[in-house]
Amino acid sequence: MEEEALLAALSSQNMDEFREIFLEQHPYDQAKLFVKLEEEDRNTVYKYLSPEEMAAVFENIEDDDDQYEMFLSEMDPTFAANMLGQMYADDAVDVLNELDKDQVASYLTIMDDEAAEEIRELLHYEEYTAGSIMTTEYISIHANQTLHSAMQILKNEAPNAETIYYIYVIDEDKKLAGVISLRDLIINEPDTMISEVMNERVYTVSVAEDQEEVARKMKDYNFLALPVIDFRGHLLGIITVDDIVDVIDEEASDDYSKLAAISDVDSNDRGPFSAAKKRLPWLIILLFLGMFTASLIGRFEETLDKVAILAVFIPLIAGMAGNTGTQALAVAVRRIAVGDAEEQSTFKMVLREAGTGLITGTICGIVVTLVVFVWQGDIFLGILVGISILATLTVATIAGAFIPLIMHRLKVDPAVASGPFITTINDIISILIYFGMATLFMQYLI
Repeated sequence: MEEEALLAALSSQNMDEFREIFLEQHPYDQAKLFVKLEEEDRNTVYKYLSPEEMAAVFENIEDDDDQYEMFLSEMDPTFAANMLGQMYADDAVDVLNELDKDQVASYLTIMDDEAAEEIRELLHYEEYTAGSIMTTEYISIHANQTLHSAMQILKNEAPNAETIYYIYVIDEDKKLAGVISLRDLIINEPDTMISEVMNERVYTVSVAEDQEEVARKMKDYNFLALPVIDFRGHLLGIITVDDIVDVIDEEASDDYSKLAAISDVDSNDRGPFSAAKKRLPWLIILLFLGMFTASLIGRFEETLDKVAILAVFIPLIAGMAGNTGTQALAVAVRRIAVGDAEEQSTFKMVLREAGTGLITGTICGIVVTLVVFVWQGDIFLGILVGISILATLTVATIAGAFIPLIMHRLKVDPAVASGPFITTINDIISILIYFGMATLFMQYLI
């Protein structure tokens, strides 16, 4: 109903009614409505909202299909620059990172000097690091103040701060000396010195630290914010939990896309040619690996001519190898993602997966042996397929766990060992095992 009322207000150009309904909604809901509007209606919204109000909307827009650039191009440049200046610096940087350098320079020139300087500082940091996702809108105090004076600073700066739950204590050189929570500020006597109640043991992250490591640290310690320092201990900014939620979502999407052998599952390509362009490289690689698998089967043509029934079980053997390899891959990548790989040796992790593969392979091998014997009435054929399943599942599980762990040790993203890649590799292994065993069993099968 509210959406219909807003559209009706835009259609009738009733600014007061539109503002009344629109500004009562949460910024996320405002952003959802905004992105659905046609260009003509969006141009009306730019007239009805102030740069500050529009900034709250823009902070909640997800950049799919270059929407940032499209929306900014519709705005008056001065309005756009003022809006970017009203956004939290880290969010403004996220927007500007999607534009070319000339556009960025243009907006920074028009923008308020103080806001432009904050944004320029953040733009210099490498993408996907702590520096690229931190904000400079934090509250800092000194140790030689009283809680009363700190509370006055908090009241004055709170409207522009991204979070007020942690107040950071710095020295004269702007080095981080401690932290005090809002709770400590409230429950202690006003004339108490900051140095008496502050916590000097502060968990920090380096400005160059990978954002995934930052997310893990914030998750482990349940922080609402983490201070970012340089190599000398100077406080540069803070990273808040809302930014970490975005990082976790981004990293999960990235890993999922790689596991599916897609370059970027979150790109939402609407054009088939663009989507095909991103998927083709992996598919071409997998195509050649598949052709290699086919050539392996061709090398055992003589074996198949003698015992044609062997061909029936090729999809079963290859499919089981792919399935168990993908399961082991998912477990290994998960352990790496949550940091378990750092706490255990590669040997122990692979040994555990090998044990899992041996147990599952033994059980599946026994089951398939009995099924094939009942179905085909040939105990030797059943034993062949059963032993092949046992060996294949054991080797495939080891490969599925070992490959991403080795990649991790070599500082390569383990998600690159994608499901289709592992599946194809295990296809090759399973074919070699199956037909190798068939050759050994040949005298009992003819």
